Amino acid sequence: MTAAPRPFRVLGVQQIAIGGPSKADLRALWVDLLGVPSTGTYRSERENVDEDILAIAGVEIDLMEPIDPTKAPKVHEPRLNHVGLWVDDLAAAVAWLTAQGMRFTPGGIRQGAAGHDVCFIHPKGNEASPRSGEGVLIELVQAPADVIASFVQS
Repeated sequence: MTAAPRPFRVLGVQQIAIGGPSKADLRALWVDLLGVPSTGTYRSERENVDEDILAIAGVEIDLMEPIDPTKAPKVHEPRLNHVGLWVDDLAAAVAWLTAQGMRFTPGGIRQGAAGHDVCFIHPKGNEASPRSGEGVLIELVQAPADVIASFVQS
């Protein structure tokens, strides 16, 4: 049950993030064998991630390796790390979902690897915020104007 109308829309899948102890092994599958084109890289000590960014049919596939596998976040556990969803109004989504008892990961809204504002729904709820991703880390991504426009036209 919800207290107020939802002030945002989920527009589609933005990305699928896959982690592993070795990006080389992931690239051997996704790039070399499956032929998914590589579009860039991203590295962040703070997020403990070294990733290759691929794209197919408008969906980003991030191949993630931890910089230090002994430190958090452990981007390689679980292997299907998270799913990213385009939303048309990220700030409204976070405010509304928070009011519904949704738990978010620390860090709030921030710029993600692809340059879009992002925020993560925590996979597990807690006493203060019982709603969660039900075991799945979910990234909400602010959709750019062209993605929003294509949703309105379809």
